[in-house]
Amino acid sequence: MTTSIARRTLLLTGATLAAGSALPVWAQAAPTLRFAAVFSDKDIRAEMMNMFAKDVAADFKVEMYLNSTLFRQGTELVALQRDNLEMGNISPQDISKQVQAWSMLTSAYLFRDANHLTAFFSSDLGAQMKKMAEDQLKIKILGPTFFGTRHVGLKGKKKIAVPADLAGVKLRMPPGDAWQMLGKSLGANPTPMAYAETYTGLQTGAIDGQDNPLPNVQNMKFNEVMNQIVLTSHLVGYDLLTVNMKTWNSMSPAKQKAFQAAADKAIAWSAAEHTKREAELAESFRKQGLDVYAPNVNAFREHAQKMYLASDEAKGWPAGMVDKINALK
Repeated sequence: MTTSIARRTLLLTGATLAAGSALPVWAQAAPTLRFAAVFSDKDIRAEMMNMFAKDVAADFKVEMYLNSTLFRQGTELVALQRDNLEMGNISPQDISKQVQAWSMLTSAYLFRDANHLTAFFSSDLGAQMKKMAEDQLKIKILGPTFFGTRHVGLKGKKKIAVPADLAGVKLRMPPGDAWQMLGKSLGANPTPMAYAETYTGLQTGAIDGQDNPLPNVQNMKFNEVMNQIVLTSHLVGYDLLTVNMKTWNSMSPAKQKAFQAAADKAIAWSAAEHTKREAELAESFRKQGLDVYAPNVNAFREHAQKMYLASDEAKGWPAGMVDKINALK
């Protein structure tokens, strides 16, 4: 009798413990998504990610690692592919290292402005290029994160009117062949350097200039160590909000839809904020004593496009794609 009671007590205790280990849905911790980016917490895109994180908080906890604190600039894509990272802000130049056709999307003077960029990625043409990257790299591209139009910022007071005026100028560019090609297309001597090292590079004279959108110049305080900003408008700057395929495929269709909607909302807000900030900053930098002026942009465009179309990279571009992108409204 005693043995029977003891056995029943043991079974009841085991069942209670088992039930206690199965936490209700509301008590289970949301999966953590680590997000890595090169930009700082002062960047508009940091607020974009805060907005996104808030909107997906019911399903995921987004941990942000900014200023390249988790992965060195240019290595985030490989980390996504190896499942060492869940989300990243990936440059199209990094994608072009593995998918040659994507070098077209890094070329100078391809996109006119943020609206043109958005129109492309929302079109069938954009879907074609995204699918190419997703199939080959096993990543999911949520959308382009516009961060402003890139201009040339320089030390010294030499006026720049045409590409020949940049001959011999050590222009900081991010590492990678696509970035070096961009620097050459402007007529400069491209010098690879990490984003976080650029301020010191300008300060010490290791470089003569850098190219970035005006919001980045403000965020990183490059204006403190430059004399002029040449409004070359040579590249509509954007990265790609990306999630690794393992993470994406782990979501139900409903969660994927909500995740994408949150990304679309945050990206649209960020693009509008960057466009507004650019207009304000040009005048602000003038008031701070920088010489801010436009060169002969047509001369820069002609020089750059001629160099790109003659390059080996252009041989791998989808036939007729550049003309189709130019025709987008």
